[in-house]
Amino acid sequence: MTTNRKGSRFVAVAIAAAALVGAGGGAATYAALGSGGTTVRQVTVGATAEPAAATTGLSVSDIVKRTAKGVVEITVTSAGQASPFGGSSQEQQAQGSGFVFDKQGHIVTNQHVVDGAQSVKVTFSDGSTYDATVVGTDPSTDLAVIKVDAPASVLVPLRLGDSTKVQVGDGVVAIGSPFGLAQTVTTGIVSAVHREITAPNNYAIPDAIQTDAAINHGNSGGPLLDLQGRVIGVNSQIESDSGGNDGVGFAVPSQTVETIVSQLLSSGKVEHAYLGVAIESIPAAAANTLGTKAGAAVTEVRSGSPAAAAGLKASTGTKTVDGQAYPTGGDVITAVDGQAVTGADELRAAIDAKRPGQKVELTVLRNGKTTSVELTLASRPAA
Repeated sequence: MTTNRKGSRFVAVAIAAAALVGAGGGAATYAALGSGGTTVRQVTVGATAEPAAATTGLSVSDIVKRTAKGVVEITVTSAGQASPFGGSSQEQQAQGSGFVFDKQGHIVTNQHVVDGAQSVKVTFSDGSTYDATVVGTDPSTDLAVIKVDAPASVLVPLRLGDSTKVQVGDGVVAIGSPFGLAQTVTTGIVSAVHREITAPNNYAIPDAIQTDAAINHGNSGGPLLDLQGRVIGVNSQIESDSGGNDGVGFAVPSQTVETIVSQLLSSGKVEHAYLGVAIESIPAAAANTLGTKAGAAVTEVRSGSPAAAAGLKASTGTKTVDGQAYPTGGDVITAVDGQAVTGADELRAAIDAKRPGQKVELTVLRNGKTTSVELTLASRPAA
């Protein structure tokens, strides 16, 4: 289910001859289920979720005045690779962006920005710099929380918007440190919603927001803002054949940020429910021709997973309907705990809303007959 888009890049810039922080991974067969809890609403400790942007937005300059002090530059020092000719490895530095989450000094950024960090420094809009510690990271959603011990005067938390209300064509503003150029502002629109991008550990991140606002290396972890100055996403990836901005950027949605950050602040880690299947959508328009129902067709079952233990069956062939190939011969999941599932996205959301150890009942169409399958969800493997 994971879309492995050619040319997609994580967008942290490396300096001092360092490589990009967190290279993009390949397609992950089992990325589909449990990739970020995007349907779970939890109360956050700091940032306050707000409704979608009002009809009339602020000017870009007003948005910058309202939010720029809450955007930070992050510099990460990590161990470099040892020389093949002997000798010790040299330290490497990389830069990314982030935003202030609360008055306690918590800052949200990307996991790939701080991955492997030996030390982290945060620079605020006034130029002041403070050491930071990593509170927790979640490679499955490419999100992380770090913390600085800074005076309240420099801690200006940004507010979270509601990414579920974002629409194609909405105006957006991105602020970050591309190529180390702090407080860089770019504008654009929401080009698409409900995109699927690949996390650093190769699982899928659903419901990403696509934008044409210029995003480059170093924008990673910075906020994507609506026209009320609210964070609707965390800029995370670009799709580019050149490695630079081609007008196709992706942000992890604020609904995912709200859920994941609250867990990281609570325990320093995130556990995702895991079913262990690859799936494809069977739309209603093709279901009759295929002799099945709309739902999520199982295309592969991972060995040792809850799905395997429950005996779920993967597809054995394909059939083309209106030029599109669909899996056939396997199970089609049509409901979770009685809630209808009409496609892969809905199944993913239903599993994301669960926690490891929870029991679920799947309604499955198998060989033309409807049956129920009960299983206990596991914790997602590291990769």
